[in-house]
Amino acid sequence: MKSTRESRREGRLFYFFVSPWLIGFIVFALIPVLASLYYSFTEYDIIHAPEFIGFGNYTELFRDEQFWNSINVTLKYTFISVPLTLLLSLIFAILINQKIPFRGLFRTAMYFPSMISGVSMALLWFWVFNPQAGLFNYGLSIFGIDPIHWFLDEKYAMWALIIMSFWGLGGGMLIFLAGLQGIPAHLLEAAKLDGAGRLRTFWNVTFPLLSPVFLFQLIIGLIDSFQVFTQAYTITQGGPNYSTWFYVYNIYINAFKNFRYGYASAMSWILLIAVTAITFIIMKLSNRYVYYEGGRER
Repeated sequence: MKSTRESRREGRLFYFFVSPWLIGFIVFALIPVLASLYYSFTEYDIIHAPEFIGFGNYTELFRDEQFWNSINVTLKYTFISVPLTLLLSLIFAILINQKIPFRGLFRTAMYFPSMISGVSMALLWFWVFNPQAGLFNYGLSIFGIDPIHWFLDEKYAMWALIIMSFWGLGGGMLIFLAGLQGIPAHLLEAAKLDGAGRLRTFWNVTFPLLSPVFLFQLIIGLIDSFQVFTQAYTITQGGPNYSTWFYVYNIYINAFKNFRYGYASAMSWILLIAVTAITFIIMKLSNRYVYYEGGRER
């Protein structure tokens, strides 16, 4: 058993080595978060001193038409892009998990687009959806379809951004692939010996064992979809006719264009509460549908 002096020395060394992270967390994360909570109860434009107004910002939010519009736009994007991204990621993971030639090359090619930064990706897709010289409209012209003004028509702008979201599904595919390779081979062989076909094996064996990975992907996908900003900021600026006025873009406009930092802070805290609540509900419901190897959580 170590002496008290050695234990104290190890404790001092521990705090010494973690102090850079601890100081960074306090200065760049904890203090700003607490400051934003305070500012959410104030009228603050960064020039004048904050003026405490209580729940004034929160009550004004619920009367703000653009606040509700940004929620509607974000939820529409979430309900379409997240399920499709999960489905496509899973399909590609299953395909690349097969024993095929150049399997490593295909995995790298699928994951590579996920490494491109958000702004670069947005600019690339801006060219792809160009109404005159874009590759997408060129492909449609082969089938005799007239060019579509993707980012200039409110009927198609959201769909263009949803299609853009598929560009980064390589990261999700890689996680699903890791989950597939973690499934014991003897369970799949047992299902095959029992006469189960591929679809039945997937539904009764593969998917239940993959459900924790699916749960993780679902939560991360929802959180990411609630924070869509780069595409709207770089390409559409919330248009046309506010059809891509995402929630986080609305926060940005209020904070850095309208200089209403208190109002934007209130919006940020509502987003945090909403994401926390949704994540909590999903985790509670997951106990019924997610397979845990050590038994179901209570």
